[in-house]
Amino acid sequence: MADSAHGPFDVVVCGQGPAGRALAHRCLAHGRTVAVVDPAPERRWRATYAVWADELPDWLDLAVVAATVPEPVAWGRIEHRLDRAYAVLDTGRLQEALAPTGAAVFADRATRLEPHGVTLASGATVRGERVIDARGLRRDPARAEQTAHGVLVPADRVRGTETLFMDWRGDNGADPAAPPSFLYAVPLGPETVLLEETCLAGRPALDDAELRRRLHHRLAARDIPLTGTEEIERVRFPVQGGRPGPERFGAAGGLLHPATGYSVAASLAAADTAATGGTLWTPRARAVAALRAAGLRALLALPPERVPDFFDAFFTLPPQRQRAYLSGPDDLAGVLAAMAGLFPQLPRRTRLEVARATLDLRVRSQRPGGSAMME
Repeated sequence: MADSAHGPFDVVVCGQGPAGRALAHRCLAHGRTVAVVDPAPERRWRATYAVWADELPDWLDLAVVAATVPEPVAWGRIEHRLDRAYAVLDTGRLQEALAPTGAAVFADRATRLEPHGVTLASGATVRGERVIDARGLRRDPARAEQTAHGVLVPADRVRGTETLFMDWRGDNGADPAAPPSFLYAVPLGPETVLLEETCLAGRPALDDAELRRRLHHRLAARDIPLTGTEEIERVRFPVQGGRPGPERFGAAGGLLHPATGYSVAASLAAADTAATGGTLWTPRARAVAALRAAGLRALLALPPERVPDFFDAFFTLPPQRQRAYLSGPDDLAGVLAAMAGLFPQLPRRTRLEVARATLDLRVRSQRPGGSAMME
C-alpha cells in the first residue's frame, strides 16, 4: 500500500468519532463519494453523550435516545428545575446509526492533511475535492480541560435521586477554597444511572484521583452505597482550541461549547450544512463563539466560593435566554440578551471579576488558591 494513491473522492473525512462519523454519514446521504480515515474506525465509543432534546436533527433515528428527562435539575446554592427536556443517548446505537455505509474506509493514521489530499502513516495518499479534519482536539497544557470521574450504578440503588444537569452543593468533601466540581447524574436507561463528579474547566483541571475521592465522599453523604465493582467512566478533553473553518469539523472546527464541553449535538445539527458545502461560520456565528469564549474566561477567573452564585444567576434567567446561550450556532441577539441579563443578577462582589475576564483584562485572583476553575 506504500506510495499508492486512492481517489479522488468528493470528501475525505479524517476522524471517526461522533462528529466525523456524522459528517461522513450525511455526505453519503447527499450522494457524495466519501473516504474516511481513522486508525480504528470501528472502535466502540465508551463515553456518555447527552443533548437537549430539541437539538436533535430530524434525520437522526430517535431510537438512539436511551432516556429523556422532561425537567432536569440544576443546583447552585438553590434548586432550579429546568424547563427543557434533556436526552441521554445510547452510545452504541448512535454509533450504529451514523455508520458510513458506502464509504471507502482507511484504517490508518493521517499524518499530513492538505486541501485536496491526505498522507497516511503507511505512505499511501487519499485524494479528495474536500479534506475535513474531524479528529477532535489534542491535549495541550495551555488549553483548559474538562475532567470527570463517574460510576454506573443500578437505578434501584439511587431511588429519589433526580436527574442533575449540575449540582454545585458542597457535600463532596472539598475545601471551600479549592477549585470546585459538581455532580452530574443521568439515567442511561431504565436500569442504570451515571453518577459523575465533574470539573467543568481547569488549566490544569482536577485529576481523576481527586474527582474519585470527591465523588465517593458525596455519595456517602447522600446514602448512596458503592460496592467497588461498578463500571467506571473517566473523562478528560480540552474545552479550548477549536478553529472555525470549512476544513475542520466538530470540536476541531470550533463546535465545542466552552461553557459545557458539549459538541456532539452541535456536530449532529451542523452535519447536513457541512456535507452540502454550506457556510457554518457566518459573522454572527463567529461573534457567538467569541462571546461564549468570553464566558469561559469569566468562569476560569471566579474565586471558588462564587461559582454557585454564578450558576444560580444563570439558571434564574428566562428559559429562552438559557437556551440561546447553551445551544445554537448563531443567535447573537439571544446570547447578548443572556449575558446582559446575567450580569445584574450576580452578587456585586462577583461582577468585577466577570467584567474583567469577559473583557480579557487577564486579572487573576489574588487568593492563594487561585481561580475557581484552576488556571
